[in-house]
Order: sequence, then C-alpha cells, then structure tokens
Amino acid sequence: MTKVSTNGVPDRDVRPVRVRLLEAAARLLADEGPRALTTRRLASEVGASTMVVYHHFGGMPELVHAVIVEGFARLAEHMAAVPRTADPVADLGRLALAYRANARANPHLYAVMFGGVPLDGQAPPAEEPVAGRAASGAGTFGVETFAAETFAAETFGVLVEAAARAMDAGRLRRDDPEHVSAQLWSAVHGFVMLELAGQFTGGAETVLTSMLVNLGVGLGDAPDAAVRSLRAALDAPAP
Repeated sequence: MTKVSTNGVPDRDVRPVRVRLLEAAARLLADEGPRALTTRRLASEVGASTMVVYHHFGGMPELVHAVIVEGFARLAEHMAAVPRTADPVADLGRLALAYRANARANPHLYAVMFGGVPLDGQAPPAEEPVAGRAASGAGTFGVETFAAETFAAETFGVLVEAAARAMDAGRLRRDDPEHVSAQLWSAVHGFVMLELAGQFTGGAETVLTSMLVNLGVGLGDAPDAAVRSLRAALDAPAP
C-alpha cells in the first residue's frame, strides 16, 4: 500500500505493519465481506508475507478481535481529546461531533466494531456477553470482546460524566445520566450510520445540529441556551 506525497510522487506507507494490517482487514470486511479476508489477500494488501499476519495476530479470529479493539481505541482517543469546559451542554455537543469525526475518519473500522459487517466464520473469540449493558456504562452494543468493552466503557463514561454535569448545572432535568447518555449515543450513532451509508445527499450538517438542539430541549434545556451551547461546540477547534 502506498501514499501519495504533496508533490504527487507515491511514497511508501511507513506506518507500523500491524496498523496497516488492521486497516486493510477492516476495509476488506466492510467492502467485500468475510470471504475476502484471507491471509494471502491481506498480506498482498500491505505488501508483506502471510507469516506476518500470523506473527502479529496468530489467526483470523484474533485479527478480527484486534480490528474491533483498534476501532474502539480510536473512538476513545477522539472522545478523550474533547476538553472539559464550564458549559456541559456544549461539551456534550463536542463529544457528539468527536464521535462523528472518528467515524468519518475510520469508516471501515467503525462498520466492523459496531456489527455492521457480518463476520461469519471470522468472529472474534467471545468473552462474557455484554450486549444490552450500555446503560450500565460497560456496554459495547453487541461486541463481545473484553478489550473492546473496556474502551467502550471509557467513551461511554465520558458521555455520562458530561450529562451528569449538565444536570447538576440545571441545564438538563434530573434523570439517570447513564440512561440519558444511552439516548444521546443512540441518536448520534443512528445519524452517523445513515451518513456513512450516503443517505444524506445534502444538508447533513443541518440535520445533525437540529437533532442535537432538539435532544437538548427534549431533555430539559431551554431552547435559546441549547442553541448557544451548540454554536459554541461547533465553533470550537477540533481536538
């Protein structure tokens, strides 16, 4: 795999081979399905030998497991980069924007980590089931791998903390912060899935901003305050 430099000359991809293998695996799964994910095809995608795949992952189930973990690790990194400010509702908006930014930057990883790709015989090694445990702060929305669960809990915890601060500040009505966060995550996740699927031919930004304002108001915020906070979130530099 090569990258093109600013002068138009192809450059060798100097990123670690493990990262290139993970991204290539996610791309093959998302674009062509699990039958395309073979050691020979994957090695060819990154210009390496098939032994490199086994060296880094051991086998295909372990590789798919690693793809999911990598996806959640990148999501956690995006969410953790959002600063904590005096406006918790704006912080919730920034977290939603960070979530979207990660999905747009890593669409193939995103598709695999949230179960948008049928894995068939390439399913990762299962740990303790975690589906349906999002409201406890430990859910991964159907992914059954311990490391992915850990990263998902980190990202969900950041959202829960911001929601709790918004309630303490009197911006959102008092409720279970975990339930509120699950509602917010569900709404933003649905928007992102539709956007990545190309369902917004135009006006995606308007849909997102209106949705976030309406969510804030529905959760108890004053309309004018919700608009001001979202504008602050949109005007903030990307983390």
